Amino acid sequence: MHPTDHAALPLVFRDATAEDVDALVDLIQSAYRGDSSRSGWTTEADILDGQRTDAAGVREVLHHPSGRLLVAERDGLLVACCQLEHRGDHAYFGMFAVRPGLQGGGVGRAVLAEAERHVRVSWGATEMHMTVITVREELIAWYERRGYRRTGRTSPFPYGDERFGRPRRDDLEFELLVKELTVPGVGPA
Repeated sequence: MHPTDHAALPLVFRDATAEDVDALVDLIQSAYRGDSSRSGWTTEADILDGQRTDAAGVREVLHHPSGRLLVAERDGLLVACCQLEHRGDHAYFGMFAVRPGLQGGGVGRAVLAEAERHVRVSWGATEMHMTVITVREELIAWYERRGYRRTGRTSPFPYGDERFGRPRRDDLEFELLVKELTVPGVGPA
């Protein structure tokens, strides 16, 4: 199959299973850390070394009682994932990764749209929340183009906890981004 033919195949969404853990760790690591991440635009390789997650972290998300780890496949290949967590009237979106060679081709947009649809329809969530490292201006701008707004509410980066990587700079913090979810044809939920 020609690579452009592969890109035309539909995405199939499903819940992650225990059998996906190793592939998910590889996917997440490849999207954010190390040289492989530099082929995509979501790399954190210039601000963080080390791991983005590990098998224990993925299993924790997989087994969260109020959550879901959504994966997207194309032709049987795992190409993207995201964490969804039900938190009352809002949902949390995290652990978002798209295979680096597919970034910029609409996969991330489709996964985000499916995540928003799911939390709105299945959980009745009226907002989606996420946190993004504040120095990731290009990534924040991508979310803003999809309706997320910066809140100015920040939380500290977990310096000293290598489960989240080894920072290459001392000014990292997370900012809460929020999007009001709407029901198609009705306006805000």
